[in-house]
This record gives sequence, C-alpha cells and structure tokens, in this order.
Amino acid sequence: MTLVIAAAQSASVPGDISENLARHLQFCEIAAERGVGLLVFPELSLTGYEPTLARSRAIRPYGSCLRPVRNLAEKAHMTVVVGAPVLGRQDQLHIAALAICPDGSVLTYTKTHLHPGEEQVFAPGLGGPMLSIGSVTVALAICADTTHQQHPASAAAQGANIYAAGVLITEDGYSRDSAQLRHYARLHRMAVVMANHSAPTGGWVSAGRSAIWSEEGHLVAASRGTEEALVIGRKRRGSWDGVVLPAPSFSTATASQA
Repeated sequence: MTLVIAAAQSASVPGDISENLARHLQFCEIAAERGVGLLVFPELSLTGYEPTLARSRAIRPYGSCLRPVRNLAEKAHMTVVVGAPVLGRQDQLHIAALAICPDGSVLTYTKTHLHPGEEQVFAPGLGGPMLSIGSVTVALAICADTTHQQHPASAAAQGANIYAAGVLITEDGYSRDSAQLRHYARLHRMAVVMANHSAPTGGWVSAGRSAIWSEEGHLVAASRGTEEALVIGRKRRGSWDGVVLPAPSFSTATASQA
C-alpha cells in the first residue's frame, strides 16, 4: 500500500469563509491530483484564528458551505481535515477540526487543551474519534493539544499510525514545538503531520514551515518559510519521500530531507 499525506500551509482571510473555502478547494484539487489520501489544514483555517469573529462564523459540520469539499473528498477518495469554530450542544464554542471523509461523513474533533486566553471565548473540547485511511489509523490534534505529552501518548496507545495536527505556531515557539513533534514521532513510532498558517492571523505572525516526520522522527518534507505551500509525504514499501509544492503554481520543489 502507498500512503500519501499532506499539510496545506494556507493563508486565511479573516472571517471570510467563502474566500477561504475557495482557497481550500484549490489545495484539495492539487492534492487529489497527487493521490493524497489525507490532507490537513491549519487551526481555524476556514475563518482564520479570529476569536472575536468565531461565534458569528461557527460552522455546521453538515452545513451547505462544506458541500463542495465533501463532494471533492468523495470523488478523490481523500479525507480532508479543515479547521473551524463549532458550537456544542449547549451552545458552547469550540475550536474544531472537521474531518471530511470519502464516504460523505464529517467527523468532529474539538480541541481539548486551550492556550491561555482562549478560555475567554472557547470551551475545552472532548477530542474526537480516530480516522481510518485504508489500513492506517489517524489521531487528530489542534495546536496546544500537542504541548501535552499525554495527548500523543494516548493516541499511540489507541493504535494511531499518524498524528495529524492543525496549528498556529509563531517564530518564538517553532523550534520548541517542532522538536517536540519530532520527538513524539520517534517515541511513539507514528508519523506526524503539522499544518501551520502561511500568513499572520488574529494578530499572531505564523512561522509557517509546515512539516511531516516519519515514524523514526526523520524529516520527510517541510516548507522553507511562510509561503503558501502543499507539503506532501509518500510512504512506499516502508520508505518515505516528500515534495513541497509552492502556491500559486504548485510547481515541484525539492523536498527537505533528514
């Protein structure tokens, strides 16, 4: 089996779901052409990391705005994980990752660990189900979740082969957080994909440099900076290779290797 996974390092227009969705679909189309089975977008990618706008832009998992992504995911046999604010059953607001699956289902993961200050707007979530990509099991994470060691440890204990995180990581935190993700990959023997924002959002300046690490903690591919890019990792016969496709042309670039 060939496994192809990708991180979409995308820019988000504050609160403009239509514009952001259109850009998401561009990433999805290129990923589909490359045979990607799992595509992961950054934290709150559909709205931008905009706490003051989040409640008014809350997404319904089966709402009409996601129908184009659902149609594409079904056609391409690809699971697409987008970031969005969602409302809980008691009207509490969560930071969520919505996994849009090829069978038309949408699985919701809600961020379990909040950054300081996020609790003023968002409520902690309860996580969510594991994803199945063929014979591979995927655990989702959102930004601050990855800073708690028990989170990836629990994912590994449940049989995760891939730890997929949509994040907003700034330059100040990038070295620490990326080293931690690489450590998790090696410690728990699961590949890690990290999708970071391309552009500033919500007053935070993203470091970009989205990346994929193998089960041994080796860097498969990473974007060089904050350019919009599709970071792709492919595993065949037990070996990984990667490529970075920069936007808007998505012309092939040499993958970072380690």
